[in-house]
Amino acid sequence: MLEPSEPSRLRLLVVDDDPTTLAQLRAEFSHAATELIVAADVPAAQRLHVPGRTGALLLDPALNQGEGLEWCRMLRAAQDSTPLIMLSAKATEVDRIVGLEAGADDYLAKPFHSRELRARLQAVMRRSPTTEPPGAPSRSAEVIHFGPFEFNLQRRELRKGPQAVPLTTGEYAMLKALARHPGQALTREQLAQLARGRAFGPYDRSLDVQVSRLRRMLEEDPTHPRFIQTVWGVGYVFVPDGSANP
Repeated sequence: MLEPSEPSRLRLLVVDDDPTTLAQLRAEFSHAATELIVAADVPAAQRLHVPGRTGALLLDPALNQGEGLEWCRMLRAAQDSTPLIMLSAKATEVDRIVGLEAGADDYLAKPFHSRELRARLQAVMRRSPTTEPPGAPSRSAEVIHFGPFEFNLQRRELRKGPQAVPLTTGEYAMLKALARHPGQALTREQLAQLARGRAFGPYDRSLDVQVSRLRRMLEEDPTHPRFIQTVWGVGYVFVPDGSANP
């Protein structure tokens, strides 16, 4: 079974207009573990593709006289690392090299065997990075609202109404770690791994300092925080609605 991009389903975006290919793919991936989405051209694919949510792309590079190939180049230039396999009727060695140089993870000539496609798709997904560096922008278009704030993880942007609230990389990484686990009490060790990718030393108080700085930004009264609350003996919890922590 293919590894899903979300806990239960693989979101597979097919960019192809060949009826035979589409029929084969629908027959192969018509099970509950896969959400198959079809775009007949690149403009439609651009509307449907969401980096971080699309589990993998199957793309005909020859669409609209090479528009598919150019879109692959654009994705990679934009640091979009979504696993991508090209499916093409062009089967020469030169065509394959051009496709791989454009940024495809693999290249499969039509007609293809469904079992081979499945094996190649599984392989490229295993090679794909599954985690983000702590301070990196989110790969998906995540926006978290709490109180008067809007936290856009893809843009690394925090706003209070129309006003931008500047964040350092460390502050962004800490708020990202907390906001992605609403209502979950996180230990200092867990926060250290989520926000910095490493453990804190036994006498390192920088995590608490960062929390204090975030509270000064977010809270009306930092001494009685609503959003980033202390869980005594454990660590901290993010409460997006600002209710009292039990």
